[in-house]
Amino acid sequence: MRLHVPIGLRWSDLDAYGHVNNAAMFGLLEEARIHAFWAGDESFDGRPDETVPATRIFSGGPDAGTITLIARQQAEYLAPIPYLRDPLDVEMWVGKLGGASMDVCYEVYSPSGVAPRVLFARAQTTLVVIDAGEQKPRRITDAERAVIEQILDAPLVFRER
Repeated sequence: MRLHVPIGLRWSDLDAYGHVNNAAMFGLLEEARIHAFWAGDESFDGRPDETVPATRIFSGGPDAGTITLIARQQAEYLAPIPYLRDPLDVEMWVGKLGGASMDVCYEVYSPSGVAPRVLFARAQTTLVVIDAGEQKPRRITDAERAVIEQILDAPLVFRER
């Protein structure tokens, strides 16, 4: 199963050419990761948000016992992303689950319901789960693993160079 995370664009994501800047793409992917994996305030108006995925297994903030660090990121840009009023559809899944790390895979598509569907980019982020007190990697717990396995799918394959 893959998650579908809607991510809106901001004017500041665009460059002088009128499309999403390559560096801004990593910020958009970060927003998708936060929505998918970090628990916290589930809505802006105080009511539960039905779009919150079950994969929100890590607590955020300064008191968090667990943090995640990025060990590696890679992106492949397939088409320029113009400014769009509707949010991009970021498909996310875990392509590899290790002892203390996971490869989060993304495919960034045109807004949901817009035809033709355009694949703008593919990306992958390797996250390492860290014990905040020890500042060292820690094993992914059985409970966390059970949730993450629900979105485990084939690893992302980038085009050959």
